[in-house]
Amino acid sequence: LAEALRSYAGALPPGAWPNWVMGNHDQSRIATRVGVDQARVAAMLLLTLPGTLTLYYGEELGMTDVPIPLDAVRDPAEKNQPGISMGRDPERTPMPWDSTPLAGFTEGIPWLPLGDHARVNVTALEHQPNSILHLYRHLIALRRAHPALITGTLQAIVAKGDVLRYECIDGDERLLTLLNTGNEEATTALPDRGTILASTCLEREHDPVLGDVELRPAEGLLIRMA
Repeated sequence: LAEALRSYAGALPPGAWPNWVMGNHDQSRIATRVGVDQARVAAMLLLTLPGTLTLYYGEELGMTDVPIPLDAVRDPAEKNQPGISMGRDPERTPMPWDSTPLAGFTEGIPWLPLGDHARVNVTALEHQPNSILHLYRHLIALRRAHPALITGTLQAIVAKGDVLRYECIDGDERLLTLLNTGNEEATTALPDRGTILASTCLEREHDPVLGDVELRPAEGLLIRMA
């Protein structure tokens, strides 16, 4: 991943910014691919890269793929070649707005099964202060408030162990992202003083950091460097 970011950043002409995409309707959902915990890390990765980004609906809820019974298949790829796992219906299920029987999505019959909408829905996650929905909202607000996260220069991309780190710099603003892509605690060193703007755990905001920084399993930090 670090090498891919370096190659991408190095290939861009001056003044150009890439379009970053983590998921779409042709790929298994992020939370299915990397797990629910690491889906929060993926959110911080996407929202702290300069340029234009695309969010696929349901990523902000941590939606996972939904098993589709044979009699509910809609995708022509699966209908034409059943059983070879080419169908894209599992990542195209309806957006769950609440825990009612039809998830607040329709008053009729949805075109695909709803999945775990009793637990994973907008209304439920609204009432959970540390939910992935609030993480997305916090990161989007930070992106709007800090130009470096949109038009900054991507620099100092390093991967060491399970920790990926990179900086976005715009004028005097220097923002450092640390992502623990592993499931064990990790430590990384900071040469300068900084202040935490966001944690994927939605804790530690405004905490000062210097020297060794502890990352919990599957935790990401966005730090404003002094």
